[in-house]
Amino acid sequence: MTDTLLLIGQLAWTFFVIGAFTFGGGYAMLSLIQNQVVVEHPWISESTFTDIVAVSQMTPGPIGINSATYVGYDVLFNATGSHFLGICGSLTATLALILPSFLIMLLIVRFYLKFKSSRLYAGTMNWLKPAVVGLIGAAAVILILKTTWTGFTPQVQVVADNFPDWKSWVLLGAAFVAGYWGKVNPIYLILCGAAIGLLIY
Repeated sequence: MTDTLLLIGQLAWTFFVIGAFTFGGGYAMLSLIQNQVVVEHPWISESTFTDIVAVSQMTPGPIGINSATYVGYDVLFNATGSHFLGICGSLTATLALILPSFLIMLLIVRFYLKFKSSRLYAGTMNWLKPAVVGLIGAAAVILILKTTWTGFTPQVQVVADNFPDWKSWVLLGAAFVAGYWGKVNPIYLILCGAAIGLLIY
């Protein structure tokens, strides 16, 4: 029981910190979540995290919160084998993730109208925008590549579980072309990807 409570506490603190230091929404949050739950605390594997992102993207709601809910359940269920504690893990991770934003927004709402025309505020937002783009790009790269460091030299390899063969890369390219240039509805892309995946694999 003590180990379970300790794990719940670690889960709560981890997602509280993620929620407190993430700017730019769910996609920007993914790289921080991955670093914490796969690297810092090896609670889940790289391939499981990719599955979590895929399911979180397909289900309604913000992807960061969906990922936290899924991770919280997975971590507690794998540690205890209890569905009830898995649900407690989901609630813990989800609430811990949104609590910092809730508290910060309460403060910002009070001061926004007063400072929205401030040059300092505008400058801060201008600096944050490219950082957010970088975090979103990092999340995409993290799902494709696994990087380990030997001194100052990075060792980069493709995550084999995420892209097992050339057919996976073809599906990725086709989905990108259809979504970016073809403007195909993402729901259709998800359904087609699922159907093609069932046929191929």
